[in-house]
Amino acid sequence: MGLSWAYHEKAVEDSEGVRLIRRAIEMGVDHFDTSDAYGPHTNEILVGRAIAGFREKVVVATKTGLVMKGTTAREGYNRNGRPDHIRSACDASLSRLKIDVIDLYYLHRIDPATPVEESWGEMSRLVAEGKVRWLGISEAKVPELERVSHIHPVTAVQSELSLWTREYLDDVVPWCAANGASFVAFSPLGRGFLTGKFSAEARFGGGDFRASLPRFTPEAIAANQRIVDAVRAVAQRRGVTPAEVALAWVLAQGEPVLAIPGTRTEKYLVQNVAAADLALSDDEMAELDAIPAPVGGRY
Repeated sequence: MGLSWAYHEKAVEDSEGVRLIRRAIEMGVDHFDTSDAYGPHTNEILVGRAIAGFREKVVVATKTGLVMKGTTAREGYNRNGRPDHIRSACDASLSRLKIDVIDLYYLHRIDPATPVEESWGEMSRLVAEGKVRWLGISEAKVPELERVSHIHPVTAVQSELSLWTREYLDDVVPWCAANGASFVAFSPLGRGFLTGKFSAEARFGGGDFRASLPRFTPEAIAANQRIVDAVRAVAQRRGVTPAEVALAWVLAQGEPVLAIPGTRTEKYLVQNVAAADLALSDDEMAELDAIPAPVGGRY
């Protein structure tokens, strides 16, 4: 997402985005997550260009169900889970990605105006037709997961999980473990905050989506430095970066949990990949588990 949209005034140049994604493939990354909402549409086009010639090496995930109100994330979105929209959106995503089948297709958000069974039922028909391999759903609760799983298996649940967002560990992650689904953690680095990159004086403006989030107000940024300090303390003792520690903590939450950190630079890509080989000790996990809750809600 961040290559095209949401956190920066400008998208990366297409050539640089393609180079970075292909470098990730070279390093063994094989799970790439996008959405028709990112850009909107432009991130799917970028991913499609980057994976050309590498299709057999990657799992491509994209999403449907959000319709952006403008060209920046701060302008917000509407939800559309109607079957006709899902079908047309799938065809458009296939065209932009230049692939014959979407590996993992998510309902990006549940549309309160459309019964989730209708949305999921149409998505299951896309599987039957060979346009999609597996189905996922984002930000769903356990009762909703139960409802849709009676129609078609849930392969993945994508929601936020990080050292400062842990509520899904109580119910959704255990549900995934019990039902053979993966839990795909978005924003595992706290939208960049847990890397320690931002000081207490950091400010987010312009089209940066974070400027609209409660955890990124000036007061919350200052208060939440204590979380970064705790992550940094573990990182310094291990001789690694805070990002590696934060990602290793997410990956240590159990076999069903996967992480999809984003980046715009090769330097941070290398750090993200390195986190897969970082095993935190029981004492380090306990120290990180004791980190206080953040100031400010997610949205």
